Amino acid sequence: MALKRRNKVDASFSMSSMTDIVFLLLIFFMVTSTLIAPNALKLMLPESNNQTAAKPITTVSITADLTYSVNTDGNSRKVKFYEIEPALQRSIGDNPDAYVSLHADKSVPVEQVVKIMNIAKRNKYKLILATAPEH
Repeated sequence: MALKRRNKVDASFSMSSMTDIVFLLLIFFMVTSTLIAPNALKLMLPESNNQTAAKPITTVSITADLTYSVNTDGNSRKVKFYEIEPALQRSIGDNPDAYVSLHADKSVPVEQVVKIMNIAKRNKYKLILATAPEH
């Protein structure tokens, strides 16, 4: 009796369905990633190769451990955050050309720097953000 198998098992694998799935996933992730809008501040930072020639009247410093100090007339003293604005108002007054220099450590959170910037903006002081050059 010669029995033959009529159905042969095909050992090949079709990759067309796998590539369809990969392309659909690629399109899905591309579309969803463009819909996500990050919450960020848009800042237009000035670019310059020159140093500012303005001499600041007062210096505000923020150390890594969030200690504030105000330097007026060569006297540096540590202050609490709520004492910064009155100290600046006493030393600068109504001078329209008053410059305040802000020195902040690299590890200081941006929120702390922005708080000092808000004080300067509220009192119409010109603020110079002093940074140390990278080594």
